Amino acid sequence: MATDETDALSGRRIVIAVSGGIAAYKAAELVRLCIKAGAEVRVVMTKAAQKFITPLTLQALSQHPVATDTFDLQQESTIGHIELADWAELLVIAPATGDILARLAHGMADDLATTVALACRAPLLVAPAMNVNMWNHPATQKNLQTLVERGAHTVGPGTGELACGWVGSGRMSEPAEVLAACVRALGPRDLVGQTVLVAAGPTYEAIDPVRFVGNRSTGKMGFAVARAAVRRGARVVLVAGPTALQTPAGCERIDVESAAQMRDAVMARADGQTAIVMTAAVADYRPKTVAKKKLKKEKLGAAPTIDLEPNPDILAELPGRAYKFRRPVLVGFAAETDDVEKRAVEKRRKKGCDLLVANDVTEAGSGFGTDTNRVLLVGAEGVERLPLLTKDQVADRILDRVVALLPKAGLKLA
Repeated sequence: MATDETDALSGRRIVIAVSGGIAAYKAAELVRLCIKAGAEVRVVMTKAAQKFITPLTLQALSQHPVATDTFDLQQESTIGHIELADWAELLVIAPATGDILARLAHGMADDLATTVALACRAPLLVAPAMNVNMWNHPATQKNLQTLVERGAHTVGPGTGELACGWVGSGRMSEPAEVLAACVRALGPRDLVGQTVLVAAGPTYEAIDPVRFVGNRSTGKMGFAVARAAVRRGARVVLVAGPTALQTPAGCERIDVESAAQMRDAVMARADGQTAIVMTAAVADYRPKTVAKKKLKKEKLGAAPTIDLEPNPDILAELPGRAYKFRRPVLVGFAAETDDVEKRAVEKRRKKGCDLLVANDVTEAGSGFGTDTNRVLLVGAEGVERLPLLTKDQVADRILDRVVALLPKAGLKLA
């Protein structure tokens, strides 16, 4: 989404909380860009932030007094922190230091910024900025994970030379990137009242109690779709194969292991869904027999043979299923290594789905386990090539297409 459109945030109310890091100087440009995009901005500063940039600077840019002190008689004469929390449509912490991430994660309210955050019901966006070692510390990663599990949005940090002289992750994202994240966080609520089922991750097909046949899928793409659908107002059921990913806030999660288990879970919940998004990398085959005990190497021989049989094709089965209500919009995925477009067009036709998302898993930044993806969206009207995007951005582009298909499926948006 373009960040230079003057109406990208038209009429939206944003509170920007500035914490005490060297990247606090970037808050001035962020305030300016948000206002240029049409937003009304109020600023909160911690005491440490005021060591790096003055409240006067941000007051001049925002055209509103900067809130700095929970106990200021003038600022808090009408319980200002509650007013700010209620007023905000989005709360942005930029920069978000390791200290403020820790306090937010533990629900502390020991200054004005964290008090506003604790009282705020609007979405939270954090832009981390700190030394690379602080960023990589398990405590910081756990604190951020906690916030994300509660539904917080994140942007960055970037990688490069840091103010402390170290090189690595920890640079606050540039203001234009944070602005784009604000636009995403305040994105459409066009799936309110709708239900979306997402199947994600790999499947494991047992050989014996120890070994299995699997694939390299991590579930990141599917979990991104689930997060985006929740953000857009949908009720989301997430059928997840084996993965260590945390459940996105607001999702009902069903854990499965094999393709047969995934098929049963999807089919049991298919009725009444607005859309079914099959991002899962479902194994095509499974061992014909599963040993009850571990197969011993000395009995298997030098080159053991495993007889395989086909797994159920969940995506191909969905279009012809007898639905009690209406057929949901069906989205399939194809991980390819060559002739991506040709194979994707053919697969969509063969499977009978409304939209097929394909990518070349051998391409840099587009394979399993990455945080980015470059995909083709293949529909009845043709093929759309997307640039390299984050998986969260790809998820929103997929859901944009799902929303566009709803009227054709006889569904009305709220």
